[in-house]
Amino acid sequence: MIWGLLVGLFAAGLAHVVQPSRADDTLPRVIIETDAGDVEVEVDTVRAPDTAANFLRYVDGGFYNGGRFHRTVKPDNQPNNDVKIEVIQAGASATRTRDYFPPISLERTSVTKLTHADGTVSMARSEPDSARDQFFICIGDQPELDFRGKRNADGQGFAAFGRVVRGMDVVRKIQAAPADGQNLRPPVRIVRARRL
Repeated sequence: MIWGLLVGLFAAGLAHVVQPSRADDTLPRVIIETDAGDVEVEVDTVRAPDTAANFLRYVDGGFYNGGRFHRTVKPDNQPNNDVKIEVIQAGASATRTRDYFPPISLERTSVTKLTHADGTVSMARSEPDSARDQFFICIGDQPELDFRGKRNADGQGFAAFGRVVRGMDVVRKIQAAPADGQNLRPPVRIVRARRL
């Protein structure tokens, strides 16, 4: 009986070793090289597969090379918003506009279970299902950008798909850069974005 129990435990342990664990999966990382420094992003292809694939498609196609961080949102530059947020926003190179991919469906945080925490990377949008190349990075926790959040009147939130793993000091430097309202003056250039 003890022998059977030991064999069973060994088999269970072996099965655990052979079976890949989702926690052990390696998520892709992207380095965004800017004039202000580098930002390294982990892209969650598991929980936000469609949004992650869209972002990586722009990265792999070189669309962000020559792009820019153009927007900074701080507590003191959103006078017309009752719900304040803190983010910086970037987009692909304007010279590639004609080659942009079609808009993608909104992967809501109610489905992905990702949240707009400090360092979260998410897709910018106007209407649901309108996101293309524009993305933003959260400075501090921004729960009002999640599904049912109040920043957008439709309550659908934004599609979080990754997180900054290195370079939040650069993100904060960009947020604090000179701006005319929310428009960075000058924008911070993206030299290159590439997979690690």
